[in-house]
Amino acid sequence: MRLLPRQEEFFDLFVEVATRSHEAAKHMLELFTGPLDRREYHVDAIKRLEHEADEVTHEVVRRLDRTFITPIDREDIHLLASDLDDVVDRIDSTVRRAQIFRVGATQEGIKELCELIVQITAEMAKAVEKLRGRDDVIKHCIEAKRLEEEGDAVYHTMLGRMFERESDPIVIIKWKEMFDNLEAALDDCEDVANDLQSIVLKNA
Repeated sequence: MRLLPRQEEFFDLFVEVATRSHEAAKHMLELFTGPLDRREYHVDAIKRLEHEADEVTHEVVRRLDRTFITPIDREDIHLLASDLDDVVDRIDSTVRRAQIFRVGATQEGIKELCELIVQITAEMAKAVEKLRGRDDVIKHCIEAKRLEEEGDAVYHTMLGRMFERESDPIVIIKWKEMFDNLEAALDDCEDVANDLQSIVLKNA
C-alpha cells in the first residue's frame, strides 16, 4: 500500500533537494581533501547547487499555495522542505567561510566529518526517495541518527586535539568555525531524519 498516493510532485521536489545536498557534500569533501587550486571550483559548484535547491524549495511553497488537498499535513511539507534546504545552505556557508578565511592544510578530523556528511546525506536522499511507499524510510533515518552521533564524537575528540596541539590563535579560530559548521550540518541532517520519521508515523 502506498503511503502518499496523491500530489506526488511534492516528493519529487524533495528528492531534487536531497540529491543536491548529497552532491554538495561530495564537493565539500573534495574541497577539504583535494588540491588547493581546485577549491574555487568546488565553492562555485556548491553555490550552484545551493541556488538550485532554493529554487526547488520555492516551488514547493508555490505549489502549497495552489494545492487545496495535500497528501500530508501542509505544515509537514513546509517543514521538510525548509529543513532539506537548510542542509545545502549550511554546506554552502561552510565552504564560503573556508574561502574567506583562506584556510590552509586541512586539520585532522575535518576529512572524517566531511565523509560522515557525505554518508548522512546519502541516507537522507534514500529516505526521501522511499517516502512515497514508506518502505525502509525509518531504517535510513535510524542510520542517519547513528552517523550524527558518530559525528558528534569525532567533533569533540578532534576539536580537543586541535586545541591541544595548535598554538596559533588565528588558525584555531578559523578551524574551530569549520568544525562548528560541519557539526551543525550533521545536526541539520538529523532534523530532516526527524521530520521524515514523524511523517511516516503520522501517516501509518
